[in-house]
Amino acid sequence: MVSEFSDAFLLEAERHAAWGAAQLEALTAFLPEAPWTADLPACRYRQGDVELRVAVLGTYDTDEQSWMWGWANPGLRGTEVVALADAVARYGHAHGIPELSEPVLELSGFSDPRRAAETLAFAGMGVAEAPGYIGVAAGPATRVYFLPDDPRVPRAGLDPVTLPRTLLTGAALIGRSARHVVGGYFDHHGVRQRAEDDRIVAGLPGGSAVEVRFDAVGRIGGVEVKVLP
Repeated sequence: MVSEFSDAFLLEAERHAAWGAAQLEALTAFLPEAPWTADLPACRYRQGDVELRVAVLGTYDTDEQSWMWGWANPGLRGTEVVALADAVARYGHAHGIPELSEPVLELSGFSDPRRAAETLAFAGMGVAEAPGYIGVAAGPATRVYFLPDDPRVPRAGLDPVTLPRTLLTGAALIGRSARHVVGGYFDHHGVRQRAEDDRIVAGLPGGSAVEVRFDAVGRIGGVEVKVLP
């Protein structure tokens, strides 16, 4: 019985940690607190007065404590609504990450199976570069996870003022490799970066630069934003 994720999966998840945490905040602020409905053949999701195009990423069975990727669902396999989940599976196969490519994952061996399911959704969101994920109860023992696939969802930008907090928050989510968190964040924003022994230096939009330093054990030791002349 699996009781922890592989290093390959955790490092992949960390690449998306800082960007993903900020993006989930943006999605949460965008969606109203209201009941939801979905039309899966039409790839439509509605929450309150907001309607979005979505994909089904996966489902979590709270009784069985198992995760099923959307592409593996017999009722959805091969349909348009699981196209993004298919892309995640292809990425998993190509990069040797079994958690992204196995159809069903047994999570009962984890100390917190629900958190493990959320981590899978989080990583899938990042691999698909979707602007967040939406996890909702779809029955007494089922949670379904949607990926927004709609340009109306706001994208969290790179803000030099909040950048230190964003990177530190992301680094604390999984705690495996702060370098993967920082490098992945800049990758998501298309920012040029240079990795050195104890730091990553990146040029920011508008002409400023950021230097992220790492301490002897690889944690973020400081984030300094410099406004260049």
